[in-house]
Amino acid sequence: MAASAKTLTAEDHTLNGEWTVVSSRRGVKRRNTLRMPTLAQKLQQQQQEPWAPTDFEINFVRESKLMQKMQICMKKLEMSQFFLNLLDQIGTPELTNCFHRVLSSESKMNVVIYGIGSLETYESPRLQLSLAILLKRNVSWIGDIEVFDPVLSATETRVLEALGCSVLSINEQGRRRAQKPMMFFMPHCEAELYDNLLQANWEVQLLDCIVLFGNSFDTYEHHLSEFKNSAIVDSTTHILAARKFTDEFKIKTVSDDYFGAFHDSSWHFFSPVLETELQLSRL
Repeated sequence: MAASAKTLTAEDHTLNGEWTVVSSRRGVKRRNTLRMPTLAQKLQQQQQEPWAPTDFEINFVRESKLMQKMQICMKKLEMSQFFLNLLDQIGTPELTNCFHRVLSSESKMNVVIYGIGSLETYESPRLQLSLAILLKRNVSWIGDIEVFDPVLSATETRVLEALGCSVLSINEQGRRRAQKPMMFFMPHCEAELYDNLLQANWEVQLLDCIVLFGNSFDTYEHHLSEFKNSAIVDSTTHILAARKFTDEFKIKTVSDDYFGAFHDSSWHFFSPVLETELQLSRL
């Protein structure tokens, strides 16, 4: 593995600290041993919170309007040069090899969408969701889609479910552990959310299972090299540490219609070989 990152443009269930009784042998007293969770598992337990939309109103008129907006958005995106170019990029040998490496022996890779934003209010979230749904329809190995954003309304939740997506009832804070191949679809999320995701999966075998579609890590690195006192510096520890074993493929937005929703987005693949590569210079 090269020392620097390449940028190309083209259950077991979580341990919870329970006491377990060990069977006694002849003349040996029973003893209790405490199995301690890892740091990542502790963080995952502590920061996940139950969630439900704050509004409980079922409004069929709002649902109908939003569904109509989504259908128009998907139709527009499906016919765009931007989408055709993205499908072509996914089919290039370099990206195909990366996806197949993550899939390994699995036939499907499920998708988790974090931080989608308000679908009713803004077009960018509608475009981003449309892209995820269209990728599922056009790429055989993309599986089920799960979505979460704490701002989602009851109307948005019902429309998401009508479109075939599942809405999470837990705020995972971006800390889903990838026990099997998984695509995290996170365009224009906060740096802290990317860092949470990496921290929760900061093990060789877990990082190997992740495809991340989101803000360019290369751009984060360049920004912080110029602005060392940037407000995001404390939210990028794992982003910067991952650069040395990240293969990044930038996408092209092609036209202004899709710039707002997808500018500076990239595919990221992580391939650390040794646990020593995961040592952090600062915590």
